Order: sequence, then structure tokens, then C-alpha cells
Amino acid sequence: MAPKFNRDQESHAYREMLLIRRFEERVGQMYGMGLIRGFCHLYIGQEAIVVGMQMATKEGDQMITGYRDHGHMLSCGMDAKGVMAELTGRRGGLSKGKGGSMHMFSKEKHFYGGHGIVGSQVSLGTGIAFANRYRENGNVCLTYFGEGAANQGQVSESFNMAAVWKLPVVYVIENNRYAMGTEMTRASAQTDFSKRGVSFGIPGEQVDGMDVRAVYAAGQRAIDYARSGKGPYILEMLAYRYRGHSMSDPAKYRTRDEVDQIREERDPIEQVRRRLLESWKLSEDELKAIDGRVREIVNEAAEFATHDPEPDTSELYTDILLSAR
Repeated sequence: MAPKFNRDQESHAYREMLLIRRFEERVGQMYGMGLIRGFCHLYIGQEAIVVGMQMATKEGDQMITGYRDHGHMLSCGMDAKGVMAELTGRRGGLSKGKGGSMHMFSKEKHFYGGHGIVGSQVSLGTGIAFANRYRENGNVCLTYFGEGAANQGQVSESFNMAAVWKLPVVYVIENNRYAMGTEMTRASAQTDFSKRGVSFGIPGEQVDGMDVRAVYAAGQRAIDYARSGKGPYILEMLAYRYRGHSMSDPAKYRTRDEVDQIREERDPIEQVRRRLLESWKLSEDELKAIDGRVREIVNEAAEFATHDPEPDTSELYTDILLSAR
């Protein structure tokens, strides 16, 4: 049974998840209008994972993830205008308009990037955790990846190194069931991904990734374990994405009825909304006010991202590492 939230926690989780949902909905619209190009992966349906985990962190803890990364950026406080401007390739983007959807970074917010190579962030997150241990700074690195990426060889290598050195890292497997489009039972011999660390002595647990309270509680346990010097921890978040793998994916490998059923019965935002109405007696007007403010933030971000200048051509030659031959 998921732990109870107080009113402030419920309100915070509702606003943060709603911000991600409304932001991603607008991203989808702008992509359809041709304002955003290239690869683009939406986080709609999985909002409770990153919001719940972020609620369990302390200042200084880091985050690294794959290409489905907009929600992670927003949850750690990166400016919505900067995120959206990066998506449209503008000067005010968080990577100066040169990284796009999958490659943003914020040292200030301890966000070490979305990464386009499947599973590559797992090795990098393990390295960040090694730096934490070396510096004895008490920080924990949250390393996110999907159940599809869990089959990459470098993931197992990272698990082994993290266990040997007892690194302060929490591996968060966002299991949305379909990877790029293949149902997990067709690609994975062991479909309980929380057990992937057993041979390395890494504890793990499965979590209802659609319930922000369950995520928060599991996140606290895992982060405390890693911070105490015991080593890595694996959390498998059982979740579901409503949209295709990317904007180019029609998602014909599942039925519309399946998606609608999840939306109706398990939507992470609606769960919190019902609790705010029933348990904490917020009014519909109060919830509409929260939604209105969130929409304002998203509208301002979209406006900025469509009118901000594009990078100067001289930017083609900046921030590039050249190697002599």
C-alpha cells in the first residue's frame, strides 16, 4: 500500500506532473506544425516517476537519463523557456539551440543530460557516482533508463563496477512495456527487471510507477541505501507511455482500448487530482487555477521558443572538441 501524502505534497506532485503533461502536449502540437524537428520522445503517462523520485532527493544529488528527457529537465527545475527553445533550435535554448530534444544539460541543476545512444547514460551515471564516492560529497546519482536499454551489455558492466566499488547510484528502470515497439516478453528472458542486479548483489524492487506516492517511498529507501555507503540500488518503475516511442511512431503494436483503459484506471495525474478533491477538499476552481498557471508557463515557453533568434552561424564552431591527427 502506498504511503499517504500531506496536502502540500499532493499539491506539489499535482503541479509538477501537470507541468510535464501540458508541456509535452504542447511539444507534440509544435512538432506537428513543423516548429520542432528531428527526434522527439514524449513523457506523457510516466510523469509520476521523475516527480516522485525528485521529491526524494536532496540538494546536490544528480540526474542523468536517456532521450525521453523533457520531464526530467522540468522536474529538476530547468527553465521551461530554455527547454522549449532548445527544442526549436533557438539561441536561448539550454544547449544554445544546438542539442535539440535529446541533448540538454544543466550543471546548475545537476542534470547531466539526455543521451541519444541507448543505454549510454548508465555508464556515465555510474561514473558520476564514482566521482561522488571519490570526493566523499554524500551525493547520489539517479540514473534513468528504459527496460529496452536494460538489455545492453554496458548496463551489466556498470552494475558490476558499481557493486564492486559500492557506488552511490540508484538505477531507475522506467518500464513502459514496449521499448521502441517490441513488447518486453518478446525481447527479455527475465522480465522482472528489479532482479537484474541479483548476480552482482544489488538489491532491487518493483514499484507502481503510476502512483507518485509509491515512487516517492521507494525513492527514499533506495537513495538512503546508496547514500549510506552500501552501494547501488535498482528500482523498476512499472509504467506506461500513452504516445508512441517517438513522434514518428504510430504505435500500431497495441490497441487503442489498451491505452484508454490505462488512462481511465491508472493515470498518475488523475489519481492525485481525485485525492485533492476527496481527501483534501480542494475545489474544482482551485484545481483549475493550478492548471491555468501551468498553461501560462507552457504558453510563455512556446511563445519564447518561436520568437527567440536562431543561433548565429559562428556557433557552428563553438563548444566543439577537435582532435589532432
